[in-house]
Amino acid sequence: FGRGSRELGIPTANIPLAGLSVGGHSELESGVYFGWAGLNVDDQGNSSSSDDGGEGKQKSSSSVWPMVMSIGWNPFYKNTVRSVEVHILHAFARDFYGARMNLLICGFMRPEYDYVDKEALIEDIRTDIAVARRSLERDAYAGLRGNGYLVQFRGGEHEAEVAT
Repeated sequence: FGRGSRELGIPTANIPLAGLSVGGHSELESGVYFGWAGLNVDDQGNSSSSDDGGEGKQKSSSSVWPMVMSIGWNPFYKNTVRSVEVHILHAFARDFYGARMNLLICGFMRPEYDYVDKEALIEDIRTDIAVARRSLERDAYAGLRGNGYLVQFRGGEHEAEVAT
């Protein structure tokens, strides 16, 4: 939808809702979640993937970042399609369209709300970001940052699986 960065000043990676079904989470409740995002880009947003020689995974200079994720209808914008928008808690130097991303959802923060104005929406998003940062500093959640799944990127068959 492209609104996160342009209108709200909070860039998001929009992923297909079908992408959650791959991990067995297609029925997640609409709302705001926190967790970790593994990307096959460096801290500037540069992709540096290389093929693994046929094992079905990508080797890369990957990174793991805290994230806040909204799943839902975004009633403020009157969406007609349910969406998944991931805000990675890092300021990248450039966009990373086409990068591979793995998500590890650690917790649910709140349900989806409608807002009377854009400023109220932005205020809640900033609160969500602060809550996510504090939560992910806890030992139990901080330890999940090292989960190998986050930096194991599958090849093209994964995209085909998500698309179906």
